[in-house]
Amino acid sequence: MKRLTLSCALLACSIAPAFAASSAAGSAASCVGTMASSHTTSPSDKKIVLQARDDAASFVASDGRIRGAQLEAALQYLREHGADSRRASDMQLARAILAL
Repeated sequence: MKRLTLSCALLACSIAPAFAASSAAGSAASCVGTMASSHTTSPSDKKIVLQARDDAASFVASDGRIRGAQLEAALQYLREHGADSRRASDMQLARAILAL
């Protein structure tokens, strides 16, 4: 059941941005936001992304020179679970995480 609801959230991430935003940054932000706030993703899935906020802030502030372990885990998770996230740069995803 958990996999089915996660699949539905991921499908929403891949379809909704096509209607909501035309840029990769907008799509990435939409997908990250959907995954972090969705009731269909498990709490541990949300936690991976939300715990990366401090690392994302360091990454953005250092212009990509500081890459924390939690940010790396979140980037990997997002890319594995969202087509729009695969097309977005690390910086775009880090900024989207910060916007949560």
